Amino acid sequence: MAGWINDEMGGNKLHAIVGGATSPTSARSRLDWHLSSEARLYTFSPETKNALRKFRLGTSRAKDPQANIIKEGKEKGKKQRLISRNHKNREEDQIDKSTMEIKQVDETIYSNMQELSDELPDNSPRYVLLSYPLTMESGRLSVPYVMINYLPPTCSSEQRMLYAGAKELMRNQAEVNRIIEMDAAEEVEGIEEKLKGED
Repeated sequence: MAGWINDEMGGNKLHAIVGGATSPTSARSRLDWHLSSEARLYTFSPETKNALRKFRLGTSRAKDPQANIIKEGKEKGKKQRLISRNHKNREEDQIDKSTMEIKQVDETIYSNMQELSDELPDNSPRYVLLSYPLTMESGRLSVPYVMINYLPPTCSSEQRMLYAGAKELMRNQAEVNRIIEMDAAEEVEGIEEKLKGED
């Protein structure tokens, strides 16, 4: 269903979804066109939009790292406890395949990157929003607000297509400055070095 995401590889599928529109030529126009197309396929509830905005504004003033894993499967308003990797390997999808809704249900905020790493599933993708205060090598204080696109090599091809198709829309909705690609949970523990590399 989401094979339309690649302009070069799946142009015909994309045209079928958006009604035969012609792909624009400029890079900016292509991005706007893709976001518009993705918005027709994927959705955010008002509650999720509000939660994303609240997290972004709240973390900008935090003194410690703040991370949130957005995923489906818990009742709204209930804080999810840290769970073992064996239990979480049920690995519910963050994107509801029946409605194509991207959900924010887990309200847990992680300040410890090892705990965050332990919470990432073995076989399912995740979007992780992260605000990370740090001092750059130049001495400049910085609070990067990024999205980790966690895509383990063992996830299914269907999941890869779903998450790849929604990635830029999620980036736009969350208003992050940068996307960081990761394929192993352990990489999260070295996130500070990746962020300092921007200086």
